[in-house]
Amino acid sequence: MKKKEIVDDVTMKRAITRITYEIIERNKNLDQIVLAGIKTRGVYIARRIQERLKQLENLDVPLIELDTKAFRDDIKSELDTSVVPVSVDRAEVILVDDVLYTGRTIRAAIDNIVSRGRPARVSLAVLVDRGHRELPIRADYVGKNIPTSESEEIEVLVSEIDGVDSINIIAPN
Repeated sequence: MKKKEIVDDVTMKRAITRITYEIIERNKNLDQIVLAGIKTRGVYIARRIQERLKQLENLDVPLIELDTKAFRDDIKSELDTSVVPVSVDRAEVILVDDVLYTGRTIRAAIDNIVSRGRPARVSLAVLVDRGHRELPIRADYVGKNIPTSESEEIEVLVSEIDGVDSINIIAPN
């Protein structure tokens, strides 16, 4: 496998900041927003957006940690380790994930959210959109569009887990 860094830590920080500014610009009721990070790396990206919203708007936005495994159609798990400290009823929920690929994880995340209440709206923020959708799902906020072939993979590394911030493309030799 051939691994190539395509986004470094500075560019990744800029992409997250850009997503945060777009969220501010497009949402009239910022106090109604709930960020829902999709485990695992989506949670860390959501926390960074949460921190930037605090810095830029002095706003404490609640954060949900979503586990999608129990809601997937391809992985069977009874255990749901989601952490949902706030109600999603009438909230403007923004799902946050690292990579948007087939759309199946996002569908499972939406199922998880609506099983807990009725949000006013659900939107999607992703650090990377790599294409190849299997479901009609589109991101509202995108840090980077990185077209890939089916044989390639996108690897997102976050310093909280991996010790470094980086986005790599992994291709077969």
